Amino acid sequence: MTQHQMHEIRSGLHLHCIAWGEPTLPGAPMLLVHGLASNARLWDGVAEYLVELGHYVVAIDQRGHGQSSKPDDGFDMSTVAHDLELFIAQFGLQRPVVAGQSWGANVVIELAARAPHLVRGVCAVDGGTIQLQKHFPEWERCEQQLRPPHLLGTPATRLEGAIRAHHSDWPESGIQGAMANMEVLADGTIRPWLSMERHMLVLRGLWEHNPEERFPNISVPVLFMPAVGTGEAAWAVDKKEAVARALELLPKGAANWYEPADHDLHAQFPQRVAQELHDATMNGFFI
Repeated sequence: MTQHQMHEIRSGLHLHCIAWGEPTLPGAPMLLVHGLASNARLWDGVAEYLVELGHYVVAIDQRGHGQSSKPDDGFDMSTVAHDLELFIAQFGLQRPVVAGQSWGANVVIELAARAPHLVRGVCAVDGGTIQLQKHFPEWERCEQQLRPPHLLGTPATRLEGAIRAHHSDWPESGIQGAMANMEVLADGTIRPWLSMERHMLVLRGLWEHNPEERFPNISVPVLFMPAVGTGEAAWAVDKKEAVARALELLPKGAANWYEPADHDLHAQFPQRVAQELHDATMNGFFI
């Protein structure tokens, strides 16, 4: 059973979530957190497999994204991590495993540092070690290089065709999850749920974040699922060094590498991601 719900976690801020299964399922509950300019439905495939494995699963749209509220501020890492704290408490999740992808992985790292009592562990899916200032010491350079393309007005059919062409090995759940990043307008064109202005505010919050400062003080287990794609040799070296450094600093950490894999590896390999999250709860890694 799948349910779409809206929860007001603070005055004027409503977070949309999707829940799969029932809270009475025997496995550890799971909270799934998307990345920048993404949405909860990128986790559809993972969630469906996790329910089959006995877990109650909830995925959220973070502020500014998907069906959630669109405030003009509060996109710094501290605030978005606090959103998760409020959601976990108010939704009644009992020490979930919290998995986040990309920017969302950095968010769950921040959550683990801020509120270890609320979670039994976190999983960072191709993220969690992102430190943009190492590559872009000046914000202006980061802003220029990482500003996304303008997609407003693109025909939805063209976008879907491009997604299918670039991700031919993705299951249908991943394709439809990626399409759900966009609102389809009456004329058949798309508009990103996350506006350009809010996108850049999120990016600035990520640029300001330094997860290495958090790692030594995180008491709960952290599982990394990093991806190495084709044609990104320099970035792959940086990523492997960053994950190795994180594992040195964390009291309890592990890494399961995906190679070759896309950045949205949870959309590409939902069954494997679900199985590894399940296994980590069953073998005592997440306690």
